[in-house]
Amino acid sequence: MSSTFITTHKMRLPVVPLRDMVVFPHMMAPFIIGREQSVKALEYSLLEADKSIFLVAQLDPKVDEPERQDMYDIGVVAQVVQNLKLPNGNVKVMVEGVQRARLIDLEEEAGTLFAEVEAYDIEFPTDEKVEAYINKVLGVFEQYAKVSHHLAFEGLVSTIKLDNADQFTDQLAAHLMVSTAEKQTLLEVLNPYERLQRMNDLLDVELEKFNIDKRINVSVKKQMEKAQKEYYLNEKIKAIHQELGRKDDRSDEIEELKERLEEAGLPKDAREKADQELKRLEAMPPVSAEATVSRNYIDWLVSVPWKKRSREIKDLDRAQRILDEDHYGLERIKERILEFLAVRQLTRQTQSSIICFVGPPGVGKSSLAKSIARATGRKFVRLSLGGVRDEAEVRGHRRTYIGAFPGQIIQMMKKAETVNPVFLLDEIEKMSTDFRGDPSAALLEVLDPDQNDSFLDHYLDVEYDLSNVMFIATANISHTIPPALLDRMEVIHLTGYTLNEKLEIAKSFLIPKQLKAHGLDEKVTVFEEDGVQTLIESYTREAGVRNLEREIAKVCRKVARRIVQQGKKKKEREALRITSDTVSDYLGKIKFHPRRKNEKSEVGVATGLAWTEAGGELLETEVGLMPGKGKLILTGKLGEVMQESARAAVSYLRSRAELLGVEPDFNDKYDLHIHVPEGAIPKDGPSAGITMATALVSAATGAPVRKDLAMTGEITLRGKVLPVGGIKHKLLAAYRADITELILPKPNEKDLDEIPAEVRERLELHLVESMDEVLSLALDADAAPVSKGESGFEEPAPEPPAQPGPVAH
Repeated sequence: MSSTFITTHKMRLPVVPLRDMVVFPHMMAPFIIGREQSVKALEYSLLEADKSIFLVAQLDPKVDEPERQDMYDIGVVAQVVQNLKLPNGNVKVMVEGVQRARLIDLEEEAGTLFAEVEAYDIEFPTDEKVEAYINKVLGVFEQYAKVSHHLAFEGLVSTIKLDNADQFTDQLAAHLMVSTAEKQTLLEVLNPYERLQRMNDLLDVELEKFNIDKRINVSVKKQMEKAQKEYYLNEKIKAIHQELGRKDDRSDEIEELKERLEEAGLPKDAREKADQELKRLEAMPPVSAEATVSRNYIDWLVSVPWKKRSREIKDLDRAQRILDEDHYGLERIKERILEFLAVRQLTRQTQSSIICFVGPPGVGKSSLAKSIARATGRKFVRLSLGGVRDEAEVRGHRRTYIGAFPGQIIQMMKKAETVNPVFLLDEIEKMSTDFRGDPSAALLEVLDPDQNDSFLDHYLDVEYDLSNVMFIATANISHTIPPALLDRMEVIHLTGYTLNEKLEIAKSFLIPKQLKAHGLDEKVTVFEEDGVQTLIESYTREAGVRNLEREIAKVCRKVARRIVQQGKKKKEREALRITSDTVSDYLGKIKFHPRRKNEKSEVGVATGLAWTEAGGELLETEVGLMPGKGKLILTGKLGEVMQESARAAVSYLRSRAELLGVEPDFNDKYDLHIHVPEGAIPKDGPSAGITMATALVSAATGAPVRKDLAMTGEITLRGKVLPVGGIKHKLLAAYRADITELILPKPNEKDLDEIPAEVRERLELHLVESMDEVLSLALDADAAPVSKGESGFEEPAPEPPAQPGPVAH
């Protein structure tokens, strides 16, 4: 292939910047000059520059007074062939491109732009290979001209020089219908052969675009013909139905939707959207998929309540009566509900706070929400959030998806049929997250009173007002609820019931309910109080009453079977009494042996208090000492926090060894084994800190721990006692176990107001701030001395051992 020879020479010429236009060498180009600077440049060219002028394209055609940075680097030196001044002051010119030139510098003189340019003289001999390539590009250009319908190829070929690659490419480029940027790229390629290659690639791309457009047009035409055919046939079917006197189901459906739209009372935005969709539906063939989507959408819009509301009952006495009928106790919660109703009565506000009931299973959280709905006269709907992990469950799917539906919030509102129901979000802490999104984040808008008046469901795609809804959430625990969501709710804690409360609930609610459900007569089937108490203590272990109701139902089934087998008439039936002695006949062996305090004070065994989702529990801690090298063994399936508490307790014992009367180097001679029984049950938390420390000191000193005392609290390395949670649950557990003396952290004094009076009266509470106080209360100073051999230090001595070392105060 021949080599390209390029020589340059500098010139100073007037400049005319071009908008959305590129002029090539060997190209005749007409355009209009209107800017004052450009008009002066043209005048200078005609008078002083031998009609030569430099033309360069602007980077941005919107710039009226371009500077150097607003112009491309490569332009063209051109000769003005014709010019004609127009009445409006503009000048119409015809120019012919001469040669490429690079813009070096730009300056302004007397309102005229001048450029110092470096012009290129290009010599490119044509050989056989180049001629073949020219013919190939010409063939592609011929195809391009045929499909573009705006080029006369035959007339164009006669003007093109086929023996000069430089002129050939420039002449073809001038006739391409491509963007200014593409043309400028061709102008900036100096080598004619490279320009040929670029031209070939560009023509191939343009041809492919034309082919794609052609295929799309054919496809659209076929679809239009099909739609026209369907329309024609549908119109013919309508005419046949009219001749036969039959009704037009399609028209009836449209009319029905219009009537429902009028009755629905949609706000302005929603009504506009519905009307627009209805017009689209009328224009669609009834059998098309799009018609089904539009029909479903309009149906959802008119089915969701927009203005219908329940008449709210604000009678506080009636509300109090209903709450007392449905639930025993829960005075604090009932008081909060009545306060809410009183505020509504005074202010008539629509916004309401979001309430979240947190408590163990079976304490009446969900049923309390139903009672609130009944007391206020509102509709009640419930949405279970357990296991929900898709954000679309809350906000819905967009209509572009096949089978799309609104989210559960809108679906429940449709079910409620009013704009102000009581909406229960059950098990809100059991939502989870995966790749489909975070549903708890979507609930932030729903549960924010300042935002939920414009809730946007993805399916409806119009704002929906949820500010009239009374949202009530329930959860077993609150620490797994995202903080941002928890912050939007008023948390009310429901704790477990005492034995007396369970007895009262069983007598007043559960037993009558189950007797009625099993067709039994209260006179024939009598639950004695001692029988119910045995049923509660020996067959259930829970904070609520769900399992209690289940066991009562089981007894009722046994009684019903016995009555049916006897075959006696109602008047002849003998009364069956369920007592503590006969409960086992119906329910079998005792399931749970109530945890009681230890029969005697023991060394290395301390009674702690724990809290679970099912309520409070006693948690014994055992410590054993054995010869070794100071190894700490922890068993009982303890969590990380509890293991750290055990290590802190050991460190406390070692730091206070001398004051506690323990050998200073005991840690080098003995291994410590801390065990928390019921090893299959996972345990965690810091509240067993002082219990483990007390058991450790007892094992190390040989002083037994009092059997009638339980404790809870977190320990620090310096022996400080820090507050813990679940105080009410823990105190109820101690009360059930007949432990009447308890050690609690001093900062937890604020939690004692929640304790029922009957429980508080029977408990002796010690509020402590340090381990010294704990040890002085917990270690049994009056118990018989125990030899160090029992604690694991030495073999039993023949003489009575010394008393334990003094406890620091």
